[in-house]
Amino acid sequence: MTTLTPELANHFADVALGHVAREYPNKLDHVLSGPADARTPRDLHKVFYGSFDWHSCVHGYWMLAHLYRRFPAMPNAPAIRALFDTHLTPANIEAECAYLRRPAARGFERPYGWAWLLKLAAELALHDDRTWSDALAPLAAMFVDRFTLFLPLATYPIRAGVHTNTAFAIRLAFDYPHAALRDLLTETARNWYADDVDCQAWEPGGDEFLSPALIEAECMRAILSEAAFRPWFDRFLPRLGQGLPATLFSPALASDRSDGKIAHLDGLNLSRAWCWRALAPYAADPKAARHAAQIHIDASLPHVSGDYMGEHWLASFAVLALG
Repeated sequence: MTTLTPELANHFADVALGHVAREYPNKLDHVLSGPADARTPRDLHKVFYGSFDWHSCVHGYWMLAHLYRRFPAMPNAPAIRALFDTHLTPANIEAECAYLRRPAARGFERPYGWAWLLKLAAELALHDDRTWSDALAPLAAMFVDRFTLFLPLATYPIRAGVHTNTAFAIRLAFDYPHAALRDLLTETARNWYADDVDCQAWEPGGDEFLSPALIEAECMRAILSEAAFRPWFDRFLPRLGQGLPATLFSPALASDRSDGKIAHLDGLNLSRAWCWRALAPYAADPKAARHAAQIHIDASLPHVSGDYMGEHWLASFAVLALG
């Protein structure tokens, strides 16, 4: 099984350092309430203005923080430290918080960006030096509040294989060490997914970067005890031992990596690999699950860098996949 080596980590860091502070091109999630709101990405967001869009910048920072902690001697470590020291300051984080306080920003980056921000906060909390974690804490607290207010209003889950997927958001946010939030995430996931059986896995869609089937299973693996998860998993995907649904075992083909939506399919392969690796111990045929993870990695790991439509985000998913 391919693993995350120091050399690969340094390469991924090099990719991310090339885009987290690259302001353009940029796709804003921004509501204009008047002419004064027509502002540049860096003016709107003092930290997460790069990487084509806000959420990709956030998970670029997560990846850099994760790699910095795991491989502190890699050549790019000083550059990561300098970036974080410059950008993750109380003043810059307050500017990000101020953006969220705008009435028009209520739905900003919900739920994908919310979850990635908490994933970043969870990673920084693992660092021995808490300077960056402490600086980010007010922004993390705002997203805890947003989840807390939103989830009781969210009657139904969203099962699409893109940013709106609620299982992915719960899975990432669950890593954030906040007991009350974890209780709410667990309750919500149980309400939405506990009764799901015999998933047909009608995927992939042409622009998906998540497997609605596998990410739901990975979400439930994270929030349930092993004793509760095993029978749920057997009911949810009862034919895995027969290699069914077959689509889950076959990597998707990205036919044009310069097309941002089609390039999502490389992310699908990498996120499936992440799920398969986590789920393999619970599968009817763990060897087949691990093989599925590897062939999905093989299909898309070579394409993490190259065209900017994938380069601005895919390395983060590769790090998830490689563990």
